[in-house]
Amino acid sequence: QVQLVESGGGLVQAGGSLRLSCAASGRTFSSVFMGWFRQAPGKEREFVAAIRWSWSGGSTYYADSVKGRFAISRDNAKNTVYLQMNSLKPEDTAVYYCAAQSRVRSPGTVGGAFEYDYWGQGTQVTVSS
Repeated sequence: QVQLVESGGGLVQAGGSLRLSCAASGRTFSSVFMGWFRQAPGKEREFVAAIRWSWSGGSTYYADSVKGRFAISRDNAKNTVYLQMNSLKPEDTAVYYCAAQSRVRSPGTVGGAFEYDYWGQGTQVTVSS
């Protein structure tokens, strides 16, 4: 049974940092996209970042709203994905979800929530002004 378990959320002041972790179990995800999405109250779930490992190096993708502030990484040995969030803003407040695709797909699929087959339960991130 595949499980994705997020941790690391919390309350932080604007300008602060948090690191989210997503521990995967049940299968390895080294060659498929794993990503982070977020959903604020009353809004649709939106793409944040995605990563895929390959022998030539990892490929990363970011939403424009977080580019330069957030960094996604993965530790294949631990089957874990991280999201380092710096310079946090109140508009980053949301529930953050870890997600993974079940098979290799093109980079064009990273932004669509429907392209992901496994989801974590979410972790709350609150940024105060």
